[in-house]
Amino acid sequence: MPTNRGCVPPARGRAARAGMLTAAASAVLVGSVTPVVAQPDDGQGSGTVNAGGERVDGLLAEAERAVEAHNAVDEQVGQLREEVERRQERLARSQQRVNDQRRAIGSAAAAQYRVGTLDPALALLLADDPDGYLTRAAHLDRVGDRQRGELHGLLAAQRVVDQQRAEAGVLLAELEERRTELAERKREVQAKLGRAQHHLNRLTAEERAERERVERAARSESREQALGAAAPGASADAPSGRAAAAVEAARRALGRPYVWGSTGPHGFDCSGLTQWAYAQAGASLPRTSQGQAGAGRRVSLEEARPGDLVIYRDDASHVALYVGGGQVVHAPYPGASVRHDPVRMMPVSAVVRP
Repeated sequence: MPTNRGCVPPARGRAARAGMLTAAASAVLVGSVTPVVAQPDDGQGSGTVNAGGERVDGLLAEAERAVEAHNAVDEQVGQLREEVERRQERLARSQQRVNDQRRAIGSAAAAQYRVGTLDPALALLLADDPDGYLTRAAHLDRVGDRQRGELHGLLAAQRVVDQQRAEAGVLLAELEERRTELAERKREVQAKLGRAQHHLNRLTAEERAERERVERAARSESREQALGAAAPGASADAPSGRAAAAVEAARRALGRPYVWGSTGPHGFDCSGLTQWAYAQAGASLPRTSQGQAGAGRRVSLEEARPGDLVIYRDDASHVALYVGGGQVVHAPYPGASVRHDPVRMMPVSAVVRP
């Protein structure tokens, strides 16, 4: 099921990217739900990033992929749970109808027996072995046409119940398998985050200071780009309907933290934010960034308008919500909060209009 999905920090050179990851990594393994950050784009760097820092970044990228795999399995678990509940409710209704039919036929048979119009052996069979009785009595000449039709109907209804019970059992077994897989994915995320935290703790004070300095520089560059960015196209104005509602919801989430595996309202990962924003607008999106890449009509970046989903990198590993004016709102990476960034903060692979 899962493929590589995730949320990736903006690419502004190897040194800048590494600095941005420092604040992210410092948030790792804090609290019961732990955020992660993914692999930044490769590019020409300043050479200031040491091997230890690159190792941290790589481990965080692995953890991010594990997070999106976890999200995808979690989505499957939810869908299977709902389907199992529907099947069980339908089975209960069908079984009740069979029970009602059996009681009605049994009452009629007992009445006939009391007045002497039913073979006593048939009444005994009904009492001692209802299923066997029904199977045999449906073919006996002593049973009238009306009764024979009722018996055949009951047998058909029982076969439906048996089939529904078997199908529900298969789905329930699959649900248990997916729950086990989900627990394994969670352990995988936690293990990868633990390794990343271990390597982060081994960085020297000088390495940490350098990464934090580059992080501040990257943020300053982002603000300058935002001030100078033009909207991709003239159509990037005045959203309406559910797109406007989604944009408004995303803006209400500004400042809330990145939290892996979360769909809000108090914290988000990248796809969790866009899914939540559209849910506030009464629309449903898939759980993962790759799923959202196929959740609507593709348009060009020049045609982007508020409410469109902006998908980043060839593997669709990050998603943001376009809000107009050359800006997106997104949950960037751990240690950061939901914020505005330029739409071209990293390579755009698709723009999707849900």
